[in-house]
Amino acid sequence: MGRAGQRVTRQKKLILEILRSTNTHPTADWVYEQARKQLPDISLGTVYRNLSVLKGAGEIMELSYGSTFSRYDGNPHNHYHFVCEKCGRVLDVALPVRTELEEELALKEAHLVRSHRLEFYGVCRDCLEADRAK
Repeated sequence: MGRAGQRVTRQKKLILEILRSTNTHPTADWVYEQARKQLPDISLGTVYRNLSVLKGAGEIMELSYGSTFSRYDGNPHNHYHFVCEKCGRVLDVALPVRTELEEELALKEAHLVRSHRLEFYGVCRDCLEADRAK
């Protein structure tokens, strides 16, 4: 494999390591800033391309929120999230994935359900505590 192929592999590996080392569900811009610390010549386009490749390979999850920016999750396994409407953080929720919902929908509507995504919205504990402290 040529030098260019090795560089792409190294970039993809670094991006995956960055995502797996955080639980903050970062944006592509944040991943780019972190990657530049180790690979100063990496481009934002390269980060986006590698995020797309990693998502397509099932290595990461992309969390889209309407027309706003996406966030990326280094945990590719299905799990639930809580989105704070005050600070914007996206947090993992420690609840088991309810696969019975998939089975119930499949039986009721005759759809082939492969998975589902569930997100809770509200105000996170840190924001609530900060409000109480004021």
